Amino acid sequence: MDFKNKVVVITGGAHGIGLCTAEEFKKQGAHVCVIDSSEGDHYVGDIGNKEELEGFARTVIEKYGRVDILINNAPPQMHGIDDCTWEQFQNAMNVGVTAPFYLCKLFAPYFSQGASVINISSSRDRMSQPQTESYTAAKGGIAALTHALAVSLAGRVRVNSISPGWINTEFTTYEGPDAKQQPAGRVGNPLDIAHMVLFLASDKAGFITGENICIDGGQTRLMIYHGDHGWTLNEE
Repeated sequence: MDFKNKVVVITGGAHGIGLCTAEEFKKQGAHVCVIDSSEGDHYVGDIGNKEELEGFARTVIEKYGRVDILINNAPPQMHGIDDCTWEQFQNAMNVGVTAPFYLCKLFAPYFSQGASVINISSSRDRMSQPQTESYTAAKGGIAALTHALAVSLAGRVRVNSISPGWINTEFTTYEGPDAKQQPAGRVGNPLDIAHMVLFLASDKAGFITGENICIDGGQTRLMIYHGDHGWTLNEE
């Protein structure tokens, strides 16, 4: 996988999966452009704000003139139906769905031939816990947006998404039930996702587009029934 001098754009690239992915691309000699709302050595901005997103895109194009790889990684906030306001839900949509769409639109004239867009969804695009509506809706939205963009940008840009499961951004090693409940036997870490991002961005994935790949240690494939294989329901 050769990424030397490739122009890579990552939203939410100052922490967790985004930071790890940025570091992996830098190791390969790529030019990495990060936008994040936290202070740091990157473009500081809120991707939920149209003007700030436009300013970031303009800065990237003025400096490099093209985009080879776009990773829409910045996560929306999680609020549930009991306390989520209109404004909080709309912000989750802005960050999780509208911003990825709009960045693709802004960069559309500047994507190089064979460019790659990778959207970070979540295994919550197919399963839920209570009181997670804003985050879950946004992650489901970006998964669907992925195949729509893949069709619209066909022939020039490949578009795929990744749905991470439980990823501990601190690389904590869990033991006991936290690990054993996952068929892979452990909790994930950011490198598990970053490695797939680099693969999807490479020529080795040249026949993959419009796809969503779930990386969750097999957890969404594990069937659970009360009283079966030691699983019990605690209704406290």
